[in-house]
Amino acid sequence: MTKWFKNELDRKLVALLQVNARDSTSNLAKKLGVARSTVHERIQRLEQTGVITGYSAVLSKNPTEGNVQAMVMLAVEQKRGKQVVARLNSFPAVKVCLAINGSYDYFLSVEQPTLEELDELLDSIGDIPGVERSTSSIVLSRKFDRRYKEVLEMVKTQMNEIGDP
Repeated sequence: MTKWFKNELDRKLVALLQVNARDSTSNLAKKLGVARSTVHERIQRLEQTGVITGYSAVLSKNPTEGNVQAMVMLAVEQKRGKQVVARLNSFPAVKVCLAINGSYDYFLSVEQPTLEELDELLDSIGDIPGVERSTSSIVLSRKFDRRYKEVLEMVKTQMNEIGDP
């Protein structure tokens, strides 16, 4: 069918898991009209082949609206990018890290509950070996954010395709 799914059953199973990853294999089997062992074996295969890389909660709105958000651009010493990114990945407050072109190498979206904590985070990021310079801008307001709405719409569409009872 595709490089991700062997057949339609795999696609439907993944769609159901995207809606509720905590659903039991018995319940999934009922919805799909197959044996519980089939669902269990397919989930294992999808995990082992890297199609499913983890499970998470899907949020209907941005839970961090009360946080202070900043956009940060970093210039990094050549050949230090991997080490810097690995260190950035250890900060839970760094929500997004994108490699970019231009006079900066990375674009970050960071969030903290207070300005003081944001200031400490920015200092910590600046202290990472290999970071040459940074610039940051605090987000004053969110005019629109399609990310959460798109995830919710995708889940609804997949459920309609499956014909969830």
